Amino acid sequence: MPEFDKGVNVMDELLTNPYVTTTLMIVGQLLLAIVGYFIFRAIGGSLITRTFQRMQERRKMNNNRAQTLEKLAMNVFSYTLLFIVIVIVIDIFGLPIGPILASAGVVGLAIGFGAQGLVSDVVTGFFILLEKQIDVEDYVTISELDGIVEEVGLRTTRIRAWDGTLHFIPNREITSVSNHSRGNMEAMVDVGISFNENISETMKVLQDAMNRLAEKEDGILEGPDVLGVGSIDEYDVKIRILAYTGNLQQWGIQRKILQASKEALDEAGIEIPVPQQVYFQEERDR
Repeated sequence: MPEFDKGVNVMDELLTNPYVTTTLMIVGQLLLAIVGYFIFRAIGGSLITRTFQRMQERRKMNNNRAQTLEKLAMNVFSYTLLFIVIVIVIDIFGLPIGPILASAGVVGLAIGFGAQGLVSDVVTGFFILLEKQIDVEDYVTISELDGIVEEVGLRTTRIRAWDGTLHFIPNREITSVSNHSRGNMEAMVDVGISFNENISETMKVLQDAMNRLAEKEDGILEGPDVLGVGSIDEYDVKIRILAYTGNLQQWGIQRKILQASKEALDEAGIEIPVPQQVYFQEERDR
């Protein structure tokens, strides 16, 4: 029993030691701050997601716009929550918050003169969002880069190129934006026929084929319409076909128009010419 009493005395001494108790309190408060950060981040993220989902369901905002603002709200909320946790941690260690924030303000002002590009990024990103120039999943051309917008942030804009490359473009470098996703997209095809074929008959055959195609393809919003002769080349006469499609569906519809046109012309016996080369063999004197 003496050894047990000795162990109890050691524990009592540790628990009554001010350094030990202070350390335990700091560790406990730090754990609470960390756990609270993750809990509030999960709750806040869920509330933001639900808010934008409800706005989509009530049709107050389209899907692309909702995704854009949702990601932005998530970023702002995460940065704000992280700043609050840092302030709490400073307070846990007993450091004076006022002088630290004042010093941070002075340092931030000094850094700000050397970080004008960052400020320009934020200001430009704000106006891009305010003016609704681009949204997530839009097909755009920015800084001579084509692709699909994945995220519009306050500092950078992310564009996924067609080969899978993800481009991070600082907002201050966005001097002009070409948004290809606002309105219907054009699917235009030129079909060549021989000079010997009847143009009016060919246009009727193609229009009938396009009418059948329009009944099957939901991506076609208007047309396809056979407009007439688009050009006359060295080898053929080009018949132009135009359709309007949904966003990012124009290339698929173009391929289907070409396929339907080829099949219809083959069935009607209308010739699609190809360039031919004639070779002459020179006879040599023997």
